[in-house]
Amino acid sequence: MNQVIALKAFEDNYIWVIHNSKYCVFVDPGDAGAVQTFLAQNPALSPVAILITHHHWDHTQGVTEIKKCFPAITVYGPANSPFKAIDKPLIDGDTINIQALQLTLDIWHTPGHTLDHIVYFNQQWLFCGDTLFSAGCGRMFEGTPELYSSSLNKLLTLPDNIKIYCTHEYTQANIRFAISVEPTNQQLIQYQYNVNQLRAQNKITLPTTLALEKQINPFLRCNNHKLVEQIRLQSKQPLQNPIETFAALRALKDKF
Repeated sequence: MNQVIALKAFEDNYIWVIHNSKYCVFVDPGDAGAVQTFLAQNPALSPVAILITHHHWDHTQGVTEIKKCFPAITVYGPANSPFKAIDKPLIDGDTINIQALQLTLDIWHTPGHTLDHIVYFNQQWLFCGDTLFSAGCGRMFEGTPELYSSSLNKLLTLPDNIKIYCTHEYTQANIRFAISVEPTNQQLIQYQYNVNQLRAQNKITLPTTLALEKQINPFLRCNNHKLVEQIRLQSKQPLQNPIETFAALRALKDKF
């Protein structure tokens, strides 16, 4: 049976490892050293694939070194990516099948954080890179509010119980901002308490679930009337539709 575990990298990155006790796949391995240490500690595991969500260095920097050590490994990634060490370029609607793990994942193009961003998912798991975080979303480096909103709306159609594997430990900071724009959200207040307990013990706050994020993540709630009114007040903008609300919310977060 396949399992997912996290490797810590850099200050707050996670490299996700999908494994079945014999073969493994790495998601966004920005740090080759973390991968090499893990494999040295788990000699029974053979790496067969790398999944890249987007081109940023902290998601891709380790790929070349890992590939040197394991030349047979297959690197999957976005077809339109500036990152060039991709063996199997992927576009929206593609499906990959990693036979060693009997793992099938669908691909969606989710531009917004970057223009090349893709996510990998099945009915159980969503590996979403920096498109979505718990209680937040990635900075809009290359996309537009229209593109990013559309990407998040795609993710909202996935099953509520899907486990969401983001690539950064940003949950505490995201919650602080979320409460600043939705101070009466009781689920969010309770979530902050739970997350603070985990972080006090240096425990990971992920994965999250879509059901939870629908309750506490302001970037997935741009149709919520109370939240929209708060964002109107703070941004001093009329906000006539969810895209304008998303843009104002992202701008507030950028300055928070």
